[in-house]
Amino acid sequence: MKRPDAIRPPEGKLAVLLPGMGAVSSTFIAGVLLARKGLGLPVGSLTQMGSMRAGGKQVRMNEYLPLARMDQLVFGGWDIFPDSVYDAAIHAKVLEASQLEPVREELEAIRPMKGVFYPQYVKRLHGTHVKEGATKADMVEQVRADIRTFLRDNRCSRAVAVWCGSTETYVAADQVHSSRRAFEAGLQKNDPAITNSQIYAWACLQEGVPFANGSPNLAVDFPAAAELARLHEVALAGKDFKTGQTLMKTVIGPALKARMLGVRGWFSTNILGNRDGEVLDDPESFRSKELTKRGVLDEILDASANPELYGEIFHKVRIEYYPPRGDAKEGWDNIDLFGWMGYPMQMKIDFLCRDSILAAPIVLDLALLLDLAQRGGCIGTQDWLSFYFKSPMTDPGRSPEHDLFVQNMKLKNTLRALMGEKPSCPPGAESYD
Repeated sequence: MKRPDAIRPPEGKLAVLLPGMGAVSSTFIAGVLLARKGLGLPVGSLTQMGSMRAGGKQVRMNEYLPLARMDQLVFGGWDIFPDSVYDAAIHAKVLEASQLEPVREELEAIRPMKGVFYPQYVKRLHGTHVKEGATKADMVEQVRADIRTFLRDNRCSRAVAVWCGSTETYVAADQVHSSRRAFEAGLQKNDPAITNSQIYAWACLQEGVPFANGSPNLAVDFPAAAELARLHEVALAGKDFKTGQTLMKTVIGPALKARMLGVRGWFSTNILGNRDGEVLDDPESFRSKELTKRGVLDEILDASANPELYGEIFHKVRIEYYPPRGDAKEGWDNIDLFGWMGYPMQMKIDFLCRDSILAAPIVLDLALLLDLAQRGGCIGTQDWLSFYFKSPMTDPGRSPEHDLFVQNMKLKNTLRALMGEKPSCPPGAESYD
């Protein structure tokens, strides 16, 4: 990436708009507010706690990059339930109620705008705080009006949006997604291939708001969205936050490949009991998630290059809704591998994690880095942000990178290039080979 002529300074307030203000959003917002008061650390956030080599020395990212500060962030968003962010956090049971108390008043003041909700895309939820309109085009205009009103009322100079809503039923790209003209006609006709997340994304792009898709939904990963982003010069990123089990796959998979160890089977199962687990209990919503979770190994191991090692791998992914666990997800993997002379071995990984605790720093980093990209004139898909996603978006003709360490190198090299520094290897050539 060439250094832009100028990166606009991060002056004024930055609105962080969140479609979906449940467990992830409430954990993220509460954590930022607590960190502002010195009552917690933003652990897991590269922008706040990470470092990189620049100018011949190791520097903290938030000291090196012209990022918005956490005290410049203003939080808003939409939800299909009217709960304040405090009520949402209490319901999610991620952070302890006693920990929320110092920021309770601020959290109670943040209430969602009415959500866009066509229930056929999220069948396990029954929204009560929803917009009404004759067409999906009407819904887009209502969301656009919300954005303008929020920026005006909160005196924000700009905004960024991060989708933190539910996984929708699987929808494949169709003719309606092929061009801006086709999509806008589809909005008028209430085309069934246009989902809730696409309506939010379209509204954000129309308003010049960069958009990150934290779900496996087909929110901006289609030609019409790319065309609109170019028209309005907006940055995009996605899709599906890389948190627990898939994070482990992007570490272990490259290690096995690097040592030329074969894999016969990889069985993955998850149990979780939060709203996400309830939604994914619907087979059609699970289908969307399954595709992003399964595709990681296909790209990393590349059976076409090493058919004798990975050509017959059996890869199965399961997610089970188990209410007693709440947000405390357990990701369990059994890997059947083989080594010298074909002798079998096994690896078992049991990651007992908290879904929203792992997702919250991703939301913060994406908000700040997309805002940086937007101020630097970066347009369209930002594939250097693949570090944060299960199924990274790329421009047509380019394959996604899934190796976590290559992704990390690409992210930092891109930031160096933005700042006019020489990358540690030529941009676009990040690899171990």
